[in-house]
Amino acid sequence: MEKLPNIFGCTTEELQELLVPYKVPKYRAKQIAEWMYQKGAHDFGAMTNLPKQLRAELSEHFAIHQPVCQDRLDSADGKTSKFLLAFADGTAVESVLMRQPYGNSICVSTQAGCNMGCAFCASTVHGMARDLTKGEMLAQAIYINDMLRAEDGGKVDMMVLMGSGEPLMNYDNVIAFLHLIHEPYVLGMGYRNITLSTSGIVPNIYLLADEGMPISLSVSLHAPNPELRSQLMPINRKYPLADVVAAAQHYAEKTGRRVTYEYILIDHMNDGEEQARELVQLLKGSLCSVNLIPINPVKERNLLRPSKARIDWFEHFLQQHHVNVTVRREMGTDIQAACGQLRNKHWQEKKQDKA
Repeated sequence: MEKLPNIFGCTTEELQELLVPYKVPKYRAKQIAEWMYQKGAHDFGAMTNLPKQLRAELSEHFAIHQPVCQDRLDSADGKTSKFLLAFADGTAVESVLMRQPYGNSICVSTQAGCNMGCAFCASTVHGMARDLTKGEMLAQAIYINDMLRAEDGGKVDMMVLMGSGEPLMNYDNVIAFLHLIHEPYVLGMGYRNITLSTSGIVPNIYLLADEGMPISLSVSLHAPNPELRSQLMPINRKYPLADVVAAAQHYAEKTGRRVTYEYILIDHMNDGEEQARELVQLLKGSLCSVNLIPINPVKERNLLRPSKARIDWFEHFLQQHHVNVTVRREMGTDIQAACGQLRNKHWQEKKQDKA
């Protein structure tokens, strides 16, 4: 089965091309796509509006690979679920479901692991295994969508590309995935319900602005000056802070979409008055908001969470200086919902088993 070409992740146009040798009418491609992406079909035998002979023939030549759930963690409040999903080659990635009052939101990985090297992130601890294909990104969303439909008739309403990996370092696959999930025969997800988070790959922020997809852009900032940002995020040495903010401002102007700057608060490192003043100056006059994220400690790193008093002070300072600011509402802290933690746990267990 694994040696057959995998059609999961194909567009209808790609399916039509694959089906040409079998003299299949073009309209069958849309039927097959709807079965895979909207009806949870894992094999051709389930596609009852296709002729029986065609189903048998397709089964001989193509496969529908969907990920296997290696682990699942559910928060005590029932609002957050985290999945470790493994693909056909054994590569595993994390996906998260957050049940919000305004709908179901998912966090999707775009790479297996990450090589950005951010000091506060678990995803980068073991580096990057490989990029994900558009089909593997879609498979995460479809897995959760199928589960929600089976549970209570629910569906995925919103998506954040903020799991493991740097989306803009896997640019072509990510853009193809965004187009695909937007298609009516897939999930028909509106671009305005999608957020892409980047550590600041400057050239590709400009490319993204020209794509004509009004998705929300979220920039991992985490420091208000170049020296501190380079310490926390090595990518700052290649794409300096000033260039990242300029690219983000261009994105906001081109799309009319407010940019969100993610700012992880780390005790006595970037949460003081000096850093608050620098942040206000850096973002002055921008169409943006700041999302403060008290750090979720990763045991492999030695960075601590600020006290509630320091968090509240930092938020209040930004508000006083007319910066639109929120503090991220934490979900799933009891199930290691931060990116990379569950994958790292399984990686360590595998390593111990081999020892």
